[in-house]
Amino acid sequence: MFSRKEILTIPNGITGIRALAIPFFLLAYISWDNVLLALVILTVGAISDYVDGKLARALNQESALGAMLDPAIDRAYIAATVIALVIKDVVPLWMLLLLIGRDLWLALILAIKRRRGTGVFEVSFLGKTATFNLLYAFPFLLVAGDSGIGQVFFIGGWGFAIWGLGLYLVTALQYTYVAFQEFREI
Repeated sequence: MFSRKEILTIPNGITGIRALAIPFFLLAYISWDNVLLALVILTVGAISDYVDGKLARALNQESALGAMLDPAIDRAYIAATVIALVIKDVVPLWMLLLLIGRDLWLALILAIKRRRGTGVFEVSFLGKTATFNLLYAFPFLLVAGDSGIGQVFFIGGWGFAIWGLGLYLVTALQYTYVAFQEFREI
């Protein structure tokens, strides 16, 4: 399916390492109760997400595998972080259910797209913006607290979360619309 040259790229290596950091984030936050380490892992993950995309373009190492893995790892980071925040009672369960429901819906639409031979979704600017908001919201909520600066993080985190969730749902509608348009053309 993917050639060795397409798999063994620097950006894909960075994405792979980013994926391997997810369980360490969960351990740090849930088991070890180490918010600082969890925050560092999330921050490094976010920076590496940006870097792998820039490197892929700069080194001409963009690949179908990278285009598939990168958003999947983003989703995994978001899901892991929300699950951890729900476990710690930082965010409500409905937020997790909303995010998972949206992703399950799009996974179903994607399976239909692939079956009909129309490929994968092309990530939209709105989709990137939604992910950006969510990837910023959760570290803020992670460090939110009762102190003055903790309240600033709480407000900022919820601001990013609300925008991110709203855009996440809008992009679900957008991707669904695009898919149905493609289905009509077949």
